[in-house]
Amino acid sequence: MNARTNVQIIKGPDGAPAFVVIPYAEYMELRQEERDLIPHEVVSATVDGATPLRAWREYLGLTQAEVAMRLGISQSAYAQQEVSEKLRKSSREKIAAALGITNAQLDF
Repeated sequence: MNARTNVQIIKGPDGAPAFVVIPYAEYMELRQEERDLIPHEVVSATVDGATPLRAWREYLGLTQAEVAMRLGISQSAYAQQEVSEKLRKSSREKIAAALGITNAQLDF
């Protein structure tokens, strides 16, 4: 049997499992996996025709002007990037950082 031994289960007052304690490194690994996920709303918006940049921006509740300000460019320059089918890798990385997401989350 290959049962994990580095997990602790803490029972509640009723005797049912209430909490699980795992090593911090495993927790951080799980958090990173969650961080790379793409919300359903973002995927749905792209299926409906939005670019991933637009879908993420709208999901995060940002305007083009707000994202442009974070990037240090004009709103019209960002608008052109948002509709572009092919952005340079460096541009995608900068936009992902401005949105607070990973570059991998833009690449779907």
